[in-house]
Amino acid sequence: MKHNPRFLQLVEQAKGRIKESSVAEVKARLDRGERFHFIDVREDHEFAKDHARGAQHLGKGIIERDIESVIPDKQDSVVLYCGGGYRSALAADALQQMGYENVISMDGGIRAWREAGYPLD
Repeated sequence: MKHNPRFLQLVEQAKGRIKESSVAEVKARLDRGERFHFIDVREDHEFAKDHARGAQHLGKGIIERDIESVIPDKQDSVVLYCGGGYRSALAADALQQMGYENVISMDGGIRAWREAGYPLD
């Protein structure tokens, strides 16, 4: 997908303020049994098609509205992903502004997860 320049600029600014992890790092955390919220921020129809095993859905369009009900403890570890790592970077930036301290965006998103052959639901 070709992204517009201002969108890419916004994403790059957000990436300068957030933490990112590779899909391999996230998968290793899951394999070790680490506890964290694994959140898919894609649209409803994207999540319905497939999603990383164990992920819960909280779309980018509503995450700021609903996050405190889903994850009330702002100290909890949260890993966000989207299609390629752009929307999750923006969502991670927003959550940090809301006081969430342990938020990570999964670089490469579900595309990188699929390419790695990791489990999907």
